[in-house]
Amino acid sequence: VEQLMKGTVEVSDNPAANLLLKAMGGLEAMQAFYRGLGDTSTRVDRFEPEMNRLDGDKDTINPSQSAANMQRLFIDPASPLSAVSKAMLLGWMTTSPTGMDRLKGGVPAGWRVAHKTGTGGYGPTNDIGILYPPSGAPVIVAAYYHAMPGTTDAQNAAVIAAATRLALANLSRTMPDNV
Repeated sequence: VEQLMKGTVEVSDNPAANLLLKAMGGLEAMQAFYRGLGDTSTRVDRFEPEMNRLDGDKDTINPSQSAANMQRLFIDPASPLSAVSKAMLLGWMTTSPTGMDRLKGGVPAGWRVAHKTGTGGYGPTNDIGILYPPSGAPVIVAAYYHAMPGTTDAQNAAVIAAATRLALANLSRTMPDNV
């Protein structure tokens, strides 16, 4: 199970994700897990690769909810995850070779990024993560971008990196010095 989890998180191994999802009780169990987090909007309707085809509201999550889920799972002291589980997941998210030019491409030198990318077959290019500055509190960023037809992966990643730089620049102007 650990190797399936690692593959799912580190390199977006979709067959491994399907096996894990089935082992934990299927789509309904995943939906129930989200509801247990307080997430009333995320939908888990299909397995990979079907979920990568646009079909109305099926298999959807919005950036605000992604960030809230990340906060609940990794920052909130009442997280349903154990300290060991959090450390394992964050380790894989930090060493993931996917999306090096997305969120990671937009942070200043010296920051650590634990993230998970997402890319759909109909245009979405996403990255969500916890950005750890050299000092101060971590920052959660959920960057979702729907690419125009004909754009390259590099162009789409550059949009995510630019949005990350912009968000951090604006955040640094609004945060008190003691945070």
